[in-house]
Amino acid sequence: MAETHAKMADRRKNRPKYVNDIESLPHLAADQKAVLPEITGKYAFRSNDYYLGLIDWNDPDDPIRRLIIPHERELKEWGHLDASNETSVTVCKGAQHKYRPTVILLVTEMCGGFCRYCFRKRLFLHGSDEAELDITPGLQYIREHPEINNVLVTGGDPLVLSTQRLKTILAALDEIEHLRIIRIGTKMPAFNPFRFIDDPDLIDLLQAYSRADRRIYLMCHFDHPRELTPESREAIRLVLNAGVICVNQSPIIRGISDDSAVLSRLWNELSYMGVPQYYIFQNRPTAGNEPYTVPLVEAYQKIEQAKHECSGLAKRLKYVMSHESGKIEILGLDDEYIYLKYHGAKYSRDAHRLLICHRDDRACWLDGLQPAAGYENEYFRSRELHSADGILTDYDC
Repeated sequence: MAETHAKMADRRKNRPKYVNDIESLPHLAADQKAVLPEITGKYAFRSNDYYLGLIDWNDPDDPIRRLIIPHERELKEWGHLDASNETSVTVCKGAQHKYRPTVILLVTEMCGGFCRYCFRKRLFLHGSDEAELDITPGLQYIREHPEINNVLVTGGDPLVLSTQRLKTILAALDEIEHLRIIRIGTKMPAFNPFRFIDDPDLIDLLQAYSRADRRIYLMCHFDHPRELTPESREAIRLVLNAGVICVNQSPIIRGISDDSAVLSRLWNELSYMGVPQYYIFQNRPTAGNEPYTVPLVEAYQKIEQAKHECSGLAKRLKYVMSHESGKIEILGLDDEYIYLKYHGAKYSRDAHRLLICHRDDRACWLDGLQPAAGYENEYFRSRELHSADGILTDYDC
């Protein structure tokens, strides 16, 4: 019993303290604090003392600071809260089904920290009820659709839930025979690696449900090499040793990861750790995200430049945008055109469809591009109708 109490004391010692009141941060000057309440009143702030400790407060352009501390340009009117129209693929509360083999379960509206560029920040607004603690309707939907072979458990971040709650979720999903992969979307290895280091029960749980023919994939979210601390590396080591497959996916973000040297260092280090980069996303045009968005052409060029400094294992990634009409890979560009392809399509008629659009160096989303003659798919035709009604949003950066 004494040993158990000692272990619990050690866990409490390492447990980061969460911070929701940005005005309590001693590192911010009074004039900076004065402009923050208006921003955080609209888009919430959350972090912890471990992650805030990674910031060089003497550097106003510090990338970790930019990721977690609000920017006044977040208040600029730009984009939509549901930029990819996830509402349209919501099949029951807390469950989305956009791509045939995959269902998304939103199991919490909380994260270990709130990334300023979050594409699902609408979950953190007062009155939001998209996520669902009771996953029973989502489970029933999966049971009734045998074409679904994998599920993404996300939110929010599922790793903010208790280990016992996670066990309930994993056990229920494991009972569905045609479900062969459980993905867990999380930034907790970056935000709070002690969630793994100090909870052996969590590691045992992951090991129990990640088996040779039914794997758990941890979909990590490291944005910058500075997040790869000794503690984060230890968390990943524990997860890998439990038989979990780890990959990384992250967006290209202005002031954080829009530098080819930063990207190549991140991808190489992750490959050494056994966490290859899976996707690099175009930042969605979500409300509040204007200061964090990089135009498509610039992003593509920096991503390709970064690949030159990476091994084949480190650069297996795909550069994609999760658009309303599907997951669209940016394949290449020349002086006249930008070449894209549906890596995953919402509608079967768009499966593997090639899109050729006129190059526009200001465009940051598909909606800011014009298709070349002969490449107008159903989405573009529908968009023209919306444009005629005067409701099309400007998606230039």
